[in-house]
Amino acid sequence: MNLKDGVKTAENKVSSETRALSAFVKDNNKSLVDRLEGYEDIISIEVGDTGLHRAKTLEREFDMRQLYIKYEGDNPTGTQKDRIAFAQIYDALRREFETVSLATCGNYGVAVALAANLAGIQCKIFIPESYHTVRSHEMEALGAEIIRLPGSYEDMVIKSSELAKINEWYDANPGSINTPLQITAYSQIANEIYEELGDAPKYCAAPVSNGTLFAGIYRGFVSLYKRGKTSRIPKMIAASSTRKNPIVQSFKQGLENCVDLNPESIKETKFNEPLINWHSFDGEEALFAIRQSEGDAFNISDKKMKEMAAYLSKKEGYRILPAATAGLIALLELDEKLDFEPDRFVAVLTAKN
Repeated sequence: MNLKDGVKTAENKVSSETRALSAFVKDNNKSLVDRLEGYEDIISIEVGDTGLHRAKTLEREFDMRQLYIKYEGDNPTGTQKDRIAFAQIYDALRREFETVSLATCGNYGVAVALAANLAGIQCKIFIPESYHTVRSHEMEALGAEIIRLPGSYEDMVIKSSELAKINEWYDANPGSINTPLQITAYSQIANEIYEELGDAPKYCAAPVSNGTLFAGIYRGFVSLYKRGKTSRIPKMIAASSTRKNPIVQSFKQGLENCVDLNPESIKETKFNEPLINWHSFDGEEALFAIRQSEGDAFNISDKKMKEMAAYLSKKEGYRILPAATAGLIALLELDEKLDFEPDRFVAVLTAKN
């Protein structure tokens, strides 16, 4: 199996100011408070504040008004994963851990490797033997140790968490005690959309895999609404690979809880791999977000994701990972079904290609 999760190549470059701050953060002779402040500055410089742009070509093509693209490819390693990776490493630094461990299929591993490199923390990344992500070279270049073991991604999460407990490493895996921190980190996406639009959109669409990103965006909009900043909470639209994600399938079956899929029914391809799971670690939170916002969930084929990525490259100038287009495709399909009245609509594109 030769799967390629994530962007094809990324320079993972950071500014000279960030490199200078990194040297300060790595200096153990400095006080922890000062080092943490330096790392906060790194996060402020490098992570988030990604572009929100009106997609006028798409509007004309699909007869839709005020469609906005939130482009997470602007983050340093090219995906939204930088938001949670830097938040986790900040927490590890605050708690004075020397080593961080996690499982990945690609993107999250690179993001944590970069964040850990800048903090001077050792990084151990567990990858299934059957996954041959091109991003492993980037992880190694950033000083991370790659550990390959037999089993699925979910197996790697369990194994790396067990070893973290035994060896007193910081466990940066999704779910469990990390869910609140990661949801808070992703909630900033909602804040950035609000800052640009001045209110919440009518609909907000995003891809789902583990569900953390989706739940985080929703929680961000809920917080804004409760603070009186927005007039509404957007209807949240989830999308994933056809019949290969527990969140989407559980919603479509009208289930009360997010139910695991049969692992043997999951077939990976180079297009759907970033989206698929037999178990979504934050699936309950994502399912709650869809229901509470009166949103919807969609199955998207590889063919549609591939075609949309090509379209965005040609018409809008975005280099988008096909899997990252799932939410946008779902939003356009819902418009075709419901014929939206004029309003504002946002699709989150999670990774560059």
